[in-house]
Formats: sequence, structure tokens, C-alpha cells
Amino acid sequence: MKDFENKVAVITGAASGIGRAIAIRCIKEGMKVVLADVEETALRATETELKAQSQHILAVVTDVSKPNEVDALCKKTIEEFGAVHLLFNNAGVATGHSIWESTLADWDWVINVNLRGLIHGIRTFVPVMLGQKEACHIVNTASVAGLVSGAFGGIYAMSKHAVVSISETLFHELKFVESAIGVSVLCPGFVSTKIFESFRNRPAELANSPSTVPLTAAQQAGREQFRKQIDNGMSPDQVADVVFAAIREEKFYIITHPESRGSIRERAEDIIAERNPRLSPMWE
Repeated sequence: MKDFENKVAVITGAASGIGRAIAIRCIKEGMKVVLADVEETALRATETELKAQSQHILAVVTDVSKPNEVDALCKKTIEEFGAVHLLFNNAGVATGHSIWESTLADWDWVINVNLRGLIHGIRTFVPVMLGQKEACHIVNTASVAGLVSGAFGGIYAMSKHAVVSISETLFHELKFVESAIGVSVLCPGFVSTKIFESFRNRPAELANSPSTVPLTAAQQAGREQFRKQIDNGMSPDQVADVVFAAIREEKFYIITHPESRGSIRERAEDIIAERNPRLSPMWE
């Protein structure tokens, strides 16, 4: 897909971070933009800001973990703009203990958003895009954590490995039906977003009880190191630039941080050689 003028983009997690930056870039490309986010206050603020740049903006409060809300998002998109050409399955959350200390609520929350949100987006929008019989593209936001081996944040990494695998399968399956839909998986390193504050949107029914095991001093220190790396990370605007270049080039894997390629290569080599996994430097 190379021509974006007057095409329609749907972006989940659009009220902040990478999603918001992609929305701004879509406007610059002359697109009609549908903003979806679960955080209504932030979504309305983004809608107001972007409507100063374009009148072709639709904001829909959407919890991607709920299939009926994703269906409603698609319906409102078609009613407003008549089609969807770019789909960014971007909404995501993160949480933090070791795998054995993480609660079932932690697992459910991250899986519901990062994994089921992706599934709902694909199941709802792909049939519509196939029916249009014109050039379209899907970008699924994973992470470099979905391509390398690490410690802690295991639920997040699990979900992002799944995003990569689902995206690869979607890519192959769409080729089998000779569709005009391209697929990319976005695997950024550290980006300056509010991912560490995603608990602000955690539903009450999946909140941890006061008895939940607290982070150890070492885990807390590691968490703060991650926070600093995120705060000093690549700007979301830079990520959006890389994403649009990749869509134009029909690239599947979008690796925003060249320095992560060494860790990706090491993991692949360890698998092929049947070696014990090495820890990626991003966790050191």
C-alpha cells in the first residue's frame, strides 16, 4: 500500500504514545482517522487536538478486550467513512512480577488486551477488508520483547511473542487467498510512552488484592531502570515515521531499534544450536 490520500485508518490505543503519533502521521498523509481507546478523557482530548488539523476524525471509546465493542468500532467506522484501509492493532498494557508471583488477574488483564484485543481486531476487520477488494494494510504492535529472551515482565513478553506468531500466520493465510491486504508486525525497543502507567486503565474486576506479593528491592530497581530507559527512549513520532516507511515498502518485520538485532540474532542462533537461552542485554 503506497497511496494513503483519502483512505481510512483505524487505530486502537490511539489516545497516547505510539497510537497517537500514528494518528497524527495518518492526518499528514491525508487520511480519514478513527481513534479508539478505552481511556475516554485522554481520547476526547486527542480528538479535540486532532480535529484542529483535520475534520475527518472519529473517536470511539473502545475496550478491545470486548468483542462487541470492537464490532461496534468497525460498524461506526463504516457508517462514518464507508471503508477501512489501514488497521493498527496497537492497544497494549504491561505488568511486572516474576511468572510464578504474577496473579491470575495479571495474566487475564494482559492477555485480554494484548492478545484477545488483537484477535478481536483481526476477526472483525479482516472480513470487511477482504470484501473491499482493494489495497489495505494491517500493523500489529508487538515489541522486541516478542523476539528475544528475557526475565521478568514475562506475561507481557508472552503476549508479544503471540502477537508476532499470529501476525506471521495472518501474513501467510492472506497470501493463500490472494488478498490485497498487507501485514506488518511492529517490534519497537524502548519508546517514550506511558506503558508503565497502563495500570490506570486496569478494570476493577482484575485488580490485585492487597495481599498480592509486593515487588522485591531487586525487582523494583529493575523496574525503575526500565522506566528510565522508556523515558529516554525513541519518540513515538519517530516510530510512526518508521512504520509508514515500512508499509510503503511492504515490510513485514518492523524493527525500530537497530541495536536490538544482535539480541534477535543470538536467540535464533541459540534455538538452531539447541543452546540454553542467553539473556538479552535489555534485561541486564
